[in-house]
Amino acid sequence: MFPEYDVIVVGGGHAGCEAATAAANMGSKVLLATMNMETIAKMSCNPAMGGVAKGQIVREIDALGGYSGIVTDHTMIQFRMLNLSKGPAMWSPRAQSDRMRFAEKWRMMLEANPNISFWQEMIVGLIVKNGVVKGVRTSLGLEIAAKTVILTNGTFLNGIIHIGERKISAGRAGERASTGITAQLVELGFESDRMKTGTPARVDGRTINWDAMEVQHGDEPAGKFSYTNTPKLLKQRPCHITYTNKKVHEILKTGFDKSPMFTGRIQGIGPRYCPSIEDKIERFADKERHQLFVEPEGWETCEVYVNGFSSSLPEDVQYKAMQLIPGFENAKMFRPGYAIEYDFFQPTQLKVSLETRLVKNLFFAGQINGTTGYEEAAAQGLMAGINAHLKIHNQEPFVLKRSEAYIGVLIDDLINKGTEEPYRMFTSRAEHRILLRQDNADVRLTPLADKLGIDVKDRLDRVQEKQLANDKIADFIRNTSIEPAAIEQVLLKKGSAPLRQKMKMHKILLRPNMGIQDFVSAVPKVATFMAQFEEEFITCAEINLKYEGYIRKEKEQVDKINRLEDVRLYDIDYSTIKGLSSEAVEKLNKLQPATIGQASRISGVSPADVSILLVYVGR
Repeated sequence: MFPEYDVIVVGGGHAGCEAATAAANMGSKVLLATMNMETIAKMSCNPAMGGVAKGQIVREIDALGGYSGIVTDHTMIQFRMLNLSKGPAMWSPRAQSDRMRFAEKWRMMLEANPNISFWQEMIVGLIVKNGVVKGVRTSLGLEIAAKTVILTNGTFLNGIIHIGERKISAGRAGERASTGITAQLVELGFESDRMKTGTPARVDGRTINWDAMEVQHGDEPAGKFSYTNTPKLLKQRPCHITYTNKKVHEILKTGFDKSPMFTGRIQGIGPRYCPSIEDKIERFADKERHQLFVEPEGWETCEVYVNGFSSSLPEDVQYKAMQLIPGFENAKMFRPGYAIEYDFFQPTQLKVSLETRLVKNLFFAGQINGTTGYEEAAAQGLMAGINAHLKIHNQEPFVLKRSEAYIGVLIDDLINKGTEEPYRMFTSRAEHRILLRQDNADVRLTPLADKLGIDVKDRLDRVQEKQLANDKIADFIRNTSIEPAAIEQVLLKKGSAPLRQKMKMHKILLRPNMGIQDFVSAVPKVATFMAQFEEEFITCAEINLKYEGYIRKEKEQVDKINRLEDVRLYDIDYSTIKGLSSEAVEKLNKLQPATIGQASRISGVSPADVSILLVYVGR
């Protein structure tokens, strides 16, 4: 009935979709197995992509040939660039998506790929022989053979939904949990634990008083994620902001004695940076109010997402408290918020390729690794899909360094440090973030994708065009002189000292708050020259010029670090190396780092241990 597939992807969420796409686009025959074809790429929580650091990840996925950015551009209803008041390393794109259209677009793109087949059924087990995965077993008892398997089960592994004192076996609202796989993996020797996440109530937008809230409009003109020729967003829907208050908090507290979080019925640890409203009230008792973002779920639907009001309290308590929030006095809920608890596996059990150490050709990606967020999941799926294909063809795994991508930081953190709470990406996690900006993801990564054999020709052509534009703009700015009178009014408005004589444009650009657009608005010859370039190219060139000193120093630091990253380690019994601390021996034998650089980032491995390793490998 079934052929042997190159790759079977279990799970049709964001990780699964990117995994299937990546492997298929490289030439593998892929089977995407999911319990429900109708929920492929469903946005289980907030209907949005991107955000702080997450936006950089979406752009990196796109630069590597992934689809998340393309799907987002086709289905978003609002776009904003966050953190523009800060340095460019912090700028992060975010889009509010149309939930239904997002899932539909993803499915259509998957179905358009001839290398992807589908099977709708629960996968209850793996076929493992002599430590190598050989396929999967379905709930109907069918066995499907494969050379590699990627598990992207999300929150479905033994998932339990909590609403007040009630517990429901489910992977998300209205969908059954997945059983069988955890027990088998534990039997094979994997370490499993529980995690928790949550989601807020959904509300009928027709019953909301929008005039009682602050309006939050998107950027004009709207930006986009993909480096391909996706459509520009010409019309946007606004989001709104409102706040809780003391009365809201008092009502919510009446349900604390029935809260699964406070009564100990939830064993899993929840996300530190996206807590439930009851957790916020408890942890930040001095705060009289908390901000809520009221976000539409699409162009036509009246369903609204109340971002910041995640809760697992009894539904009647949620409802009473919500009606005391400005704008929600007459609100009707579509469904209450809930917490969900599920199995995950410590990611320290993975290699840098996301292949498991215990079972060959088996890969994990997404929330099964203890992460939270569509973007983090999609990035892992992409990398697992690429590496599953490479494994089949006996090629070296594709690994991104921490200095090359946020995706590299994400995977490096997971496999070396593990996680005790849902892992979420932040700009602060990336020590080289001035190099990992959202504006240069294509320059950093698209050439690497091209070398892997991924079809990124359209993106690569754009990279070359962008780099040529950067050189032309830099040359023009360095060699163009500006007369004092031409820029006098701009400098006065900016509170910057006036010019006493003609000065090179580059030197003026280095002043705080000065940008290329300031020269465009004041100096005709600059406006004429810049008219030939896209705004994105100009912005990228400006960042490279204004921060070139910082960028140069960062690259020098990376070069030093990469000397350790390039020193390979192969299947070493570290107990045979004299001088290593006992903790280092234990951690190194367990994690088997691929390089000295990776070893140096493992908790418990000291600089002295690294020096001993360098001597051991002859460096």
